[in-house]
Amino acid sequence: MSTVQTPPKRTDPAPPPPGGVLWSLVGDIRSLLTLPAALTMQVAHPAVGAGVDDHSVFRTDPWGRGERSLASLQLWVYGGAEAAEEGRRLRKLHRAIQGTDAYGRKYHALTPAYYAWVHATGYPVFRHARRYLGRPFTPAQERQLYAEWLQVGRILGIHDRDMPQTIEEFWPYYRKVLDTEIEETAVVRELTATDQPLPAPDRGPWWVLLPLRLAWPVLKPGFARFRRFVTIGLMPPDARRAIGLPWTDVQERRLRHLGLVVRLVVPILPERLRFMPIARRARREHRAARR
Repeated sequence: MSTVQTPPKRTDPAPPPPGGVLWSLVGDIRSLLTLPAALTMQVAHPAVGAGVDDHSVFRTDPWGRGERSLASLQLWVYGGAEAAEEGRRLRKLHRAIQGTDAYGRKYHALTPAYYAWVHATGYPVFRHARRYLGRPFTPAQERQLYAEWLQVGRILGIHDRDMPQTIEEFWPYYRKVLDTEIEETAVVRELTATDQPLPAPDRGPWWVLLPLRLAWPVLKPGFARFRRFVTIGLMPPDARRAIGLPWTDVQERRLRHLGLVVRLVVPILPERLRFMPIARRARREHRAARR
């Protein structure tokens, strides 16, 4: 007699644990300063840069794109059962992203090496930026951060075989990509320019948005310079050099001064100001569940 075996039920990867390194890092408002550096490292890969150049709305809807990317990032960490669903949504979204890069080479967004690089940039940026914006990670915290970032990679649908599984494996992989593939792409130049068109913000409460939009012609040049400053400054120096982005000793001192202010001010803010909405809600629900 033969029996029909039922296929095993798919088990979604678990998000990083409450109370972990990412739990306190990703939803903190300081992470807003780190995202431009990670995005710029991502698009410094010619294939990723071509995909963003051809398919992204970062030029026409930069604020909306930023808001969606930020919400997605927080769901990976704070979303619970929604985390894996968000990962599947992103993979589905990227299935149609393909084309030809600046060298005439075909690309597809879900090519494992390209998709894994987009994910990989988060770890060195978080690690480097922390030295300015908070208390530097201990070696044990760096290992925990990397282990939790691997969990995020699994949520995004990246196979373990396509991600270095330890810090010791990560750094040779990372340096090889910097040495052989990263460059100052057209999208990198746009993201670090101070003279590109940038529409006025269109997200937020009306009482903030209205005066901001009215003052945008005056505020935009300073915002563009600040964005370039934190993009390059919070990027790991080896990535900065590989791309060819300039950085001076004067800029380094200014970044350290900015970091000092941030380190002093942000930790004393109330939770409603320090953490972004998705993170704030998850933290509140986690505390309630433990009572």
